[in-house]
Amino acid sequence: MKISSGGASADASAVQRSGAAEVSELKSTSGGAGVAAASGALQSEVLQPAMAALGAMPEIDHERVAQLRDALAKGELPFDAARLAGLIQRFHAGQG
Repeated sequence: MKISSGGASADASAVQRSGAAEVSELKSTSGGAGVAAASGALQSEVLQPAMAALGAMPEIDHERVAQLRDALAKGELPFDAARLAGLIQRFHAGQG
């Protein structure tokens, strides 16, 4: 299993670009700068702190992954494939 490290900052940039595109679209479709300004203010007040916190978090805790992998290999960590399959099925049943 390969885990790539694209970086949280790349994901954050994509979200910010998407938000900017939505604001731009709001301006062009509604013609109301007030609506776009309100949307931009909401984004900066609500999303910016969350985006900053997300950017500060490590994408993957490689040390913890290695510990769990070793514990599974040694049989120290119980693994119930049927339970995992049920949880995956339940998660995807809720999507849709």
